[in-house]
Amino acid sequence: MNDLNFIKDLHTLNYQEYIKEHPLNEILNEEIDNPEDLGKKLVRPLYESVDPDNHTPFSTEYDDLIRLHRLIISRKVTTILEFGVGKSTAIFNHALKYNEELHLDYMKKNLRRSNLFECHSVDNNQEWIDITKNNYPNLEKVNFHNSPIETSTFNDRVCTFYNVLPNICPDFIYLDAPDQFSSTGDVRGISTRHPDRLPMSADILAFENFLLPGTMVVVDGRTANATFLKNNFQRNWKYYHAEDFDQHFFELQEKPLGPYNKKQIEYCLGNEWMNNL
Repeated sequence: MNDLNFIKDLHTLNYQEYIKEHPLNEILNEEIDNPEDLGKKLVRPLYESVDPDNHTPFSTEYDDLIRLHRLIISRKVTTILEFGVGKSTAIFNHALKYNEELHLDYMKKNLRRSNLFECHSVDNNQEWIDITKNNYPNLEKVNFHNSPIETSTFNDRVCTFYNVLPNICPDFIYLDAPDQFSSTGDVRGISTRHPDRLPMSADILAFENFLLPGTMVVVDGRTANATFLKNNFQRNWKYYHAEDFDQHFFELQEKPLGPYNKKQIEYCLGNEWMNNL
């Protein structure tokens, strides 16, 4: 199978040069005070990420956003499924517009992609959706989906599911939600709603069988959740945990499922990707 060649690209990424070519801070209406810190991982207060009463967006992690933007344009991504809304949503919108300008003509004529250059962002919290819409009012490539979350099981393991998901076939999935406090219900008294618990989303497992070869999943942090996915995926996923990024990468490395999938892989990922299967 393929090595994850894009990982080397991400590890050698020059964040300062990238932000000059693609000024993502302008999309977010922010100033960058210390460009030399762009590639550094932020260290947050102990309980900030597990505070159920927090209603303030986290400070911007430009290293994460730059890597996501780079992946979307380098892989010529057509359709994004995002779990959780926020600054990443605005970055995805920009990257899809970039891809549309470069690849629309070819893809419309040669690929069977019904949701070309669309980002579908799912969140259980309408307040966060409204904040994102207000902060970034020109997200013309983004479709927002509000859905409650329930505690359930997958293979007899306690986890969570969104009740309603967009009926799309993404070639890029970003998992950064839900938090552990938002689900309802429990299984024999067990749920994720405790500060010492961990997020445990199983949505991707439920539709794994529909995903096309070449699809990428990026999990932001959430190491226990990424491990749960890795242990329950049933197809040929190549996995890499970038500990310095605190991100997990999955790539579905299988032979194409037909001529249109083959054309998409050849155009978006290259003949070398195909030849190394």
